[in-house]
Amino acid sequence: MMDEMRRPLRRGRIPILIALGLLVSAGYIAWSAHVYRVGFPLDDAWIHQTYARNLATRGEWSFLPGVPSAGTTSPLWTILLSIGYWIRLDPRFWAFALGTAALVATAWLAGRWAQHRSRGASWIPAAVGLTVVLEWHLVWSAVSGMETLLLAAAAVVVFLLLQRENWSPFQVGAAIGVGLWARPDALTLVGPAGWHAWLRPGRNLKSALRDSARLALGIACGLVPYLVFLRLVGGSWWPSTFFAKQAEYAVLTSAPLLVRLLALVRAPLAGIGGLLAIGVVLEAVRLLRMRSWAQLGPALWTAGYLVVYALRLPVAYQHGRYQIPILPTLIVLGWCGMVPWLAAGVDRARWIAGRVWLGAAAVVLLAFLVLGGRAYGDDVAIIESEMVDTARWVADHTEPEAVVAAHDIGALGYFGRHTLVDLAGLTDPELIPILRDEAALARELQVRRVSYLVTFPDWYPLLSACGQPVYTSPGVFAPAAGGESMVVYRWAPASFAARPTCMLYSP
Repeated sequence: MMDEMRRPLRRGRIPILIALGLLVSAGYIAWSAHVYRVGFPLDDAWIHQTYARNLATRGEWSFLPGVPSAGTTSPLWTILLSIGYWIRLDPRFWAFALGTAALVATAWLAGRWAQHRSRGASWIPAAVGLTVVLEWHLVWSAVSGMETLLLAAAAVVVFLLLQRENWSPFQVGAAIGVGLWARPDALTLVGPAGWHAWLRPGRNLKSALRDSARLALGIACGLVPYLVFLRLVGGSWWPSTFFAKQAEYAVLTSAPLLVRLLALVRAPLAGIGGLLAIGVVLEAVRLLRMRSWAQLGPALWTAGYLVVYALRLPVAYQHGRYQIPILPTLIVLGWCGMVPWLAAGVDRARWIAGRVWLGAAAVVLLAFLVLGGRAYGDDVAIIESEMVDTARWVADHTEPEAVVAAHDIGALGYFGRHTLVDLAGLTDPELIPILRDEAALARELQVRRVSYLVTFPDWYPLLSACGQPVYTSPGVFAPAAGGESMVVYRWAPASFAARPTCMLYSP
């Protein structure tokens, strides 16, 4: 069966991947239009769009016009999005096109890496490529308007370069440096690259030191400009989003580390990832038995990446959005681990077990592709009916000179022209130390002469209790999912003491 499938896929693998990528992306977008309308499943996508629009139309790196800031985690993604504005394309569909291209490229690169790694299994590039392009988390990411797949692709490129017999440490380092412009998480790839430099076969102390120096030089070519860029536009050596997200979810780090780690592991394993994990374990056991230490680097990176998030940002919301970049690596390792069970000529027990696994993998892959499309449609409907519709109401029904405090700010920044106070701290890093202190936030809002507060009531119960509701989203999707409706409050600190439910008082 593998040989029969292999020949046509080998001849036309790239066209097939492109066709499938376009098909699944279009399917997800069409379903979102059926549920409510076309849009993004995350408000953060509108933050990227706002930066990209300002870059293209004003030539500045800012969220609020005229106010430089480092509130976008991915400068490379913002630059790519800005091209759509320069050539006057619909920003949503340009983002979808970029995401789909990243999905197809990741599938093709993962197939090539698997081909080098799989010890002669000629069918594995097709299997890996098809799995990547049909894996529901990755399709969701492709049409999310976010940069997630750029980091996934960067990881695959690094591991493909490391897999080569005559590897170039400088090229690997340069790939990591470019990856930093996609997401700062790419810095974690230094670990497996350094691991390879010191543990590859045939190395000695001199060659390990030489390779490490070349690796560091390649990384510096991307890292130094990245740090200088952040310093110039945001006044910090690291993205403000990095600190803001950690401050917002710091309370989650009080849970035991193992509990946090298990919560993060579950998200990428929902779907075919759970079956591929079997192959990952088999591959790791094989490499340990062979003492092939350098080849363990990708598996260690996958585990280490999750541990880093468990330590610093243990959030698994939005379908494991921050864990999705490990999936192409997990797919390659999983298929490579299953090679001995799927090869011709194996004993009968392995042959049966391998075919059962293969059938289950195909069913799960396609079933979750459909379920993921439904989830995507619901996610887009929630963002569009809550964030986007509310942002449009604020733009149309509030004074142009009003100062608006909000969490989240993406759609508000894109569809309006108000001065915004970002309660999440992404574009207002000075608020990061007081993100969870509502009394301090109330004082800051008063200092900044805020006129309106836009949020979900449960996110800021004390602040919400002090405001006067002037608009409540009529959206039905968030309440149906167990959430609540977004509310716009008129913010009048002078009236705090007169409101029985308000526990904040103006100083």
